[in-house]
Amino acid sequence: MVKNSSSLKPLAEASSQAYLSNMLQVADLLRWILDQTGPAHVQITSFSISEEFLRRIFFIEKEGLIRSLDIVLDFKATNKTLILWPFIEQTVENCYLASNHSKILLVYNDRWSVAVVMSQNLTRGNRFESGFISTDRAVFDSLHQQVDYVITRQSVPFHEVFARTIGQN
Repeated sequence: MVKNSSSLKPLAEASSQAYLSNMLQVADLLRWILDQTGPAHVQITSFSISEEFLRRIFFIEKEGLIRSLDIVLDFKATNKTLILWPFIEQTVENCYLASNHSKILLVYNDRWSVAVVMSQNLTRGNRFESGFISTDRAVFDSLHQQVDYVITRQSVPFHEVFARTIGQN
């Protein structure tokens, strides 16, 4: 069970569920999902990211629970992202920038396909945030296809932006 959230049922018991909480962080939710799915591939979209979230991801990866990690962030958050780049580079396999305000978490392996649509960025906050969790394969496939489209057709790999920014200085 996710700490501080008694309203979520195990994934095997509920193919769809929603939450509204000021205690649940995205990293908590990701960890809760990975504890049930085992090691998996992860794709996340968000407007922005924080050092605290990256630190949590670092330790989850260190445990071997993340097989691959793709993150899509927004162009408008580039300045903040540049500051975090050394940590992002060590933690995130592929980081992309796009005109993005979505907050989606996809976790998948040979056995599981979990899709989460949420309101929270990859930051720490104590505000009420909402989310919808689904293990429905059609929901997952639809979101996965759309995230892949953003990655392959609508985004720029962040390492390219970083290299150009460093080259200008």
